[in-house]
This record gives sequence, C-alpha cells and structure tokens, in this order.
Amino acid sequence: MILIIVSVFVTPQMQLMIQAQQQVPCMYLFGDSQFDNGNNNVLITTSKTNYRPYGIDYVDGPTGRFSNGLTIPDGLALLLGFDRPISPFVAVRGSSDILRGVNYGSGGAGILSDSGILLGDRFTMDEQLQNHRTIIGRIRPSLGFNQTAVNEYLNQCLYVVNMGSNDYLNNYYLPVSTSRLLYSPDEFSKILIKKFSQQLRSLYDTGARKVAVFGVGLLGCVPQELANFPPNGTPCVDFINNGVQFFNMKLPPLIDTLNDLPNAEFILINTTSISLGDPSLVGIQVTNASCCPTVRSTGLCVPNQVTCNNRDVYVFWDNFHPTDIVNRATSRRAYKKLLSSDAYPVDIGTLVQQ
Repeated sequence: MILIIVSVFVTPQMQLMIQAQQQVPCMYLFGDSQFDNGNNNVLITTSKTNYRPYGIDYVDGPTGRFSNGLTIPDGLALLLGFDRPISPFVAVRGSSDILRGVNYGSGGAGILSDSGILLGDRFTMDEQLQNHRTIIGRIRPSLGFNQTAVNEYLNQCLYVVNMGSNDYLNNYYLPVSTSRLLYSPDEFSKILIKKFSQQLRSLYDTGARKVAVFGVGLLGCVPQELANFPPNGTPCVDFINNGVQFFNMKLPPLIDTLNDLPNAEFILINTTSISLGDPSLVGIQVTNASCCPTVRSTGLCVPNQVTCNNRDVYVFWDNFHPTDIVNRATSRRAYKKLLSSDAYPVDIGTLVQQ
C-alpha cells in the first residue's frame, strides 16, 4: 500500500527533492489557498478547486489543490522525507494518519475572521487552531491518555503557518474596502500583527515548539490585482506591495518575541525574498498572466478549459496561485535558503535538526 502511495505522490521532476529519512515525526500546516489540499471541498464557497484543469499535472487529478500540480506543503513533505502528502483535516481517518500530521489550510482564510467572507465558508486561522485542538483530543487515546507523552510528541513536530494574504487580497485591498477607509496601511498591519501574535501564542500553548511562519509575498504582482488596479507603466501594483511590507517588516520582531518563550523555536520564511528570483526558474517567461483561462470575478480557472501548453514558463497558474514549478522552488528555498534573506534566523532544514 505504501509503495502505491509513494508512486502517486512522487513525480519524476520531484525525485531530487526526496530525503531518504523522515526528519520529523509529524507536520501540522495552517494556511490559506496556497496550503489548502482539499479542505474547502466540503465547504459552501466560491474558493474551491476540485475540478479540471486544476490538478492537470497531479496524478490524482483535481483534489482541491489550488495548483496544476503540487503545493508548497507537498514540496515540504517531500523534502522532509514523508512518503506521501499530509492529509487535509476533512479527510484524516485513523490514528496513524493523525499522528503524522494534518493540513488545516483553507482557501480564503485569513488572520482576521472577516477576511475572505465574500468568498463564502472557510476555516479561518482561529477555526484552524480550534480544529487542531480537536485533533489533539483524538491523539490522546493513541498515546494512552498520557498527557506528558502527548506534549512530548507535539513538541517534536514541525508546524508551518502561511497566513496574511487574504487579509490584504480579500479584505484591505478589495476594490471596495471599508478597512482601507478606516486604517492606513501601517495601522492595518498593527491590527494584523496583534491578532497574529495571539494566534501563534495559542499554537505554542497547544505544544508547538518548532514553528515556521511564512511572510506575505508580492501581492501587487498577481494577475487579479493587475486587473483590479491597472498599474501605470510598472510591472506590479506598487501601492499594494508597499502596503504589505508594513506587515512583513513587523514579523522579525514578532519572531524574536515569540522565541523568548521557553523552548520556542520560531522562524520566518521571507516570501518576498524568495519571490525575487530563483536559479531553477530561469525558464520562466510569463509573469503577469495566468496559464488557465480565468473567471473574472473569482480569479480561478474556468472549469474544463484548455490551458497554456507549457506550464513551466508561467509564474501563475490562475489569477492568484503559482504553478507547480514555482511552488517547488519556494518549498526548496524555505527548506534550504539560497540567500541569507530567505529565512530568519534559520531555514526549515536547519530548524528540524535543532
């Protein structure tokens, strides 16, 4: 059975990413659509991708991943030596599945509970933390209801958090936004950081010790924002990228503060640094358009339409989400930084060895 699963998960182009030995016993993932591996399939939402052409390069086809192939969590799982993807929360079954980790990611989710509300249902960051507490309750019987054993096990896991994009894309920088009328970019970032700090401390309180936090990328460069706010002679919407940096600049001090907690090892993955180029992506030719035809209102692929021929020359699969090749490059640099600015204070590969 395991050999079959491995053959499904591992594509030829991913072979070089596989680590021979699993480096952590478990991985728990919290995030938005870039991390969602199928949780939104059961929700009433427009942010759902369980149809073709999504998954066109994934052996299982459309699974709810917002990609033509693998997601960042899939790439990280390979790099960390897992033999198959981490299961989405809505699909976990037995104790063996739960003990290896859970992916709580949900398309449209944000740090703030009202971010993404126009998309429909989603598991917000607060709800994902509650789902994690539910899973911990299901772990206890597997470890003999021994709370010390549960804590020790959870302390060994890797936790990865990717939140904040929807607080901008589907809140602050919506074409019609009350948040943007009420708060300056700096004021809004302070609101996000205060809430995010509380959420990460809550995660720590559940037993998380090794935590990788992804920053927010260059949202002003995604095709949907280029359509919403056409730039004047620049490749990206500068005021969006500049606004997001108020949040990103507050993340390193937050990481430092969290690392003052006993035995805490929080790190920051600098998505902006990684977005600025990677040697493995020298063949990329199209940076401002999607590979698939998209629905104007949602930015997602039109169902069952023909896509671009060479997906490996596109940054974006749809109007929001990167292609498989970009996700693989991002996961590699999060695991082992290429530039010193990619991760602070260390990368994921170093974190799991500490």
